[in-house]
Amino acid sequence: MSSKRKRIDLIYQGITYAAASIAVIVLSMIFLFVFRNGSGLLNFGLIVNDYHAQFYNGGIEEVTEFSQTPKPSSLGDDVYYSENWGLGLIDGEDREGNAIIEVAYVAADSPLHKMYDKNENDYEDFGLKKGNIVTAIKFYDKNSTLPIYGAEFMINELDTETVFREIDYSNLGGGIRGSLVTTLYVIGLTLLFALPIGIFTAIYLNEFARKNRITDMLRSLIEVLTGVPSIIFGLMGLAVFVPLTVRYTSADSANLLSGSLTLAVILLPVIIRSTEESLKVVPDDFRSASLALGANRTQTTFKVVLPNALPGIMTATLLAIGRIIGESAALIFAIGTAVKDDISIFGKSTTLAVHIWSLMTDEPANIELASTIAIIILIIVLILNLTVKLVSRRFIKTYE
Repeated sequence: MSSKRKRIDLIYQGITYAAASIAVIVLSMIFLFVFRNGSGLLNFGLIVNDYHAQFYNGGIEEVTEFSQTPKPSSLGDDVYYSENWGLGLIDGEDREGNAIIEVAYVAADSPLHKMYDKNENDYEDFGLKKGNIVTAIKFYDKNSTLPIYGAEFMINELDTETVFREIDYSNLGGGIRGSLVTTLYVIGLTLLFALPIGIFTAIYLNEFARKNRITDMLRSLIEVLTGVPSIIFGLMGLAVFVPLTVRYTSADSANLLSGSLTLAVILLPVIIRSTEESLKVVPDDFRSASLALGANRTQTTFKVVLPNALPGIMTATLLAIGRIIGESAALIFAIGTAVKDDISIFGKSTTLAVHIWSLMTDEPANIELASTIAIIILIIVLILNLTVKLVSRRFIKTYE
């Protein structure tokens, strides 16, 4: 090999290594940014809690017996405790970084267990609980205490009184349970619509359609659809599927069903092309052997070709799920951007990706919570990836 040829080869190798290194560095920086900003908020409560907090106004009758419980040794120095009321408060931050005062402890003999709901005049299952957020304590003869003064001031003010007018409190809120459930709903509905149509279309194109200009043109149109921006599909969903679902269901505006139908249209080109490529790699010897044994074309397709193409189809399904989880532009039009806790397929809601978009459009943007949701999306995709690989391996062993 000449020295010139060696130099050219080295240049090509250098470009290859440099491009791969840049890709790895960029991806690593993205992961590092997401995990550094979002790992602090990652906890199980974020997943199971509602986004919208429930607020309560608790009143109390004349107190005749106060708590006799001293401050438990398990409570740290940062917990401020009232022995009379058997209540421990601690300073903290909510999921948006705002200062809050959280209930750290309520003694078993605390008179606060006898509070009643001033809005419903109900005593049943009411009272301060560990984890509640105290937003105000209102007294009869002095100013209310608020979170801006801190837990120490609030507990000192309460400790000097034998009665109060009202305690306002709430649960933490800020959870993503609704968006997570919405995402799972959308994944299921979209695959329900897109997979049968996409797979059977691919089977037709690869196994039954004649090779002519019409078939080639059909394939070209499918490939063109893969390059259309998803925002265009979102407009189509707003113009077609939203009115359609409003007319024939109980929906009155953009909803999960219209969003799933829109995503199904977006995914069809991906599923068709991926499935067709999976069918192409099945050796023709399989088809010839099946036909030689007396099976007809349909039996050969569905008994021999399709099972051997299942690993590829599963991969197409994984790609489709990844697209569903990551899609936001189309769903802003087709589902809406309202973060909901009560989910209905005929109502508005947000997927995890749209939830991130919603957080980043706030002033100021909540980068920490958005990064935490991004981590959860990555975990879901990783789990789905591993599941599909295991299922694909099982199918490969079955048909080997």
